[in-house]
This record gives sequence, structure tokens and C-alpha cells, in this order.
Amino acid sequence: MSVRVAAVQYRPDFADARSNSLRVVEEIGALAGQGVQLAVFPEAAVTGYCFESEKEARRAALSLESPEITEIGRSASNLAMWVIVGFAEKFQGSLFNSAALFGPEGLVGVYRKTHLPCLGLDRFVAPGNALPVFDTPAGKIGILICFDIRFPEASRTLALAGAEIICLPTNWPDTAQLASDVLCRARAIENHVYVIASNRVGTENGFEFIGRSKIISPDGEVVAALDSRESGVVIADIEPAMASNKRVVRREGQYEMDLFEARRPDLYA
Repeated sequence: MSVRVAAVQYRPDFADARSNSLRVVEEIGALAGQGVQLAVFPEAAVTGYCFESEKEARRAALSLESPEITEIGRSASNLAMWVIVGFAEKFQGSLFNSAALFGPEGLVGVYRKTHLPCLGLDRFVAPGNALPVFDTPAGKIGILICFDIRFPEASRTLALAGAEIICLPTNWPDTAQLASDVLCRARAIENHVYVIASNRVGTENGFEFIGRSKIISPDGEVVAALDSRESGVVIADIEPAMASNKRVVRREGQYEMDLFEARRPDLYA
């Protein structure tokens, strides 16, 4: 089954959840009109990212019950889409860098960033402690956020749990071009999964962001990309079931690779 997917690239308004949620809802409506079934928005797309103190981050943070977040969920539900959107989340007294997945039936789940750099919001949040895979009609979806892509174990864990698509809301600043151009393709190739990376653009509190959002096939090919630092959307039709077959056949009986069966976990401890 073919699924039309999109990565949305734009500049959020810092600490203005109302403005950003309206932008996300507007984009969801436009994408639905183009037949998109799964849309990925940037890291911290609703709240902004470059906070300078924990107090400032907590003031801007939202819960899953906040009207700005529920409005996005309602829009996804009304348009029968799956939508992944990032935000600074307050949950049970803690602060997280999170991404919520919404679908036609409402909230599917939330992923909380597990690997934290010393940068922006991540200086003030607690790490998440789970790498869930969400089984949806649009495919088996795993979510990572930005810095998580630098750790091959995270992507491999999702792939071993059945993920066909790894969605990556991200805030790549100027020095992170290799994360976009090399690491995302590597994670797709080594796990034979799709990778959908959505990065922001513009500047925020002294940091400039590079865009370079892209959709990558299980063979590591970039099937759609934005190479500029301008707002835009990349759209592609993918076949999630392709990612379930880890046996790559280049020449039958002469050049074949089984990417998971050939693993040697006994050597990896």
C-alpha cells in the first residue's frame, strides 16, 4: 500500500504557541488537499527551542491537554491524517522535549527525546525512557528527535521492533549539515527503513537553522528534499511494506544481503 508522506519546513515563532499551532493547522489543511496521509513537523514546532533558562522554557511549555496541542489533534482527526509535531512538554512536574503523534482517532502516542545535547531546550529537560513503535494504517512508525539520530542503537532498536518509517522532527543548526546529509541516509540504509526528517529554518536567539528536510528510502536514496533555508514542504509516495523485508537482493543467488539475519548480537555486548 502506497502512503503519501510530507516533511514540513518553516520558521516557528519563538514562544508563541498560538501562532505556531495555527500555522500547523493551516499546513495540515493544505497537505490534506494534496492527499498527504502522514505529515512530520519540526522539533519544538509549537513552542520554539532556543530557551535561555529553565524558567523561560517552563513558561512556554505545553501539556497534551493544552488547547494549542488539542487543536492540532482535532485537525488531524477531522482530516483523517497522521501528524507528528514537536513541542516543549510539561508532564507530571517534569519538562520534556516531545513529539506527539495524532491520527484519525485522536492521540496515538507521544515520544520524549531520549538523547540530550547541551543546547537550547535540551539543557533543561528530562530524558525520555522509551523508544516506542506505533502501528498505524499509514505504517509502523518510530519517532526520534534531532540528536537521537546520532546514536545508531536508537534507530536499530526501532527497526528491530518493527518500525518501517522513522520520523525525525529536528532543529539542525549551522554545524549539523552532516546529520542531515550523512547520518539520516546511514540510518535508513543500515536498518532498511524510510526516514522522514523535518527541520526548521530561520534564526532564534542567536542560532540559525539550515533546513535540508528530506525523505529517504530504505535503500538510502533521497527521494525528496529541500536544500534551501526557505520554508517549504517535501512530499513523496512511499511503500512502508518495502521496509519490512530486510533481505536485499542485488543479483539473485550471487549478491544478496540479509541485514538482520546476518547480525551477530553475541559479539556486540
